Amino acid sequence: MSGKGKGKGGRGNVEGKTMSRSARAGITFPVGRMARYMRDMRVADRIGAGAPVYLAAVIEYLTAEILELAGNAAQDSKKNRVVPRHIQLAVRNDEELNALFGNVTIASGGVIPFVHSELLPDKKEGEEDDSEDEKEDKEDAEPSQAY
Repeated sequence: MSGKGKGKGGRGNVEGKTMSRSARAGITFPVGRMARYMRDMRVADRIGAGAPVYLAAVIEYLTAEILELAGNAAQDSKKNRVVPRHIQLAVRNDEELNALFGNVTIASGGVIPFVHSELLPDKKEGEEDDSEDEKEDKEDAEPSQAY
């Protein structure tokens, strides 16, 4: 025979279902597509079998991490839908993701709110914590009122 049948060429069980490389690795992102992208971009002359699996797993992990933080930002804003603003807030408020995406501009992401402490209004006397001098004055005044 020419070996061009629908069987597996003598490897394993012929009746078994074929599994994608993504399913074998237990990840959601497409391993085959990552392999094709790596070949098309000419990352290297030769690409090992594990390289696209590893790449897909890393990208899946980063995506899940960003989406979790962005979902939390959306919940904090009392929104049900994640928009680019929530992704921007999630990435910029996380130290490691901010370092990874340092030079990345997220479209429609806005800016991170920051108001310098000197620009904030001064605290009123009722809002300030009691200083040491005021506490001593109060302690001195209390016994004299008792007599």
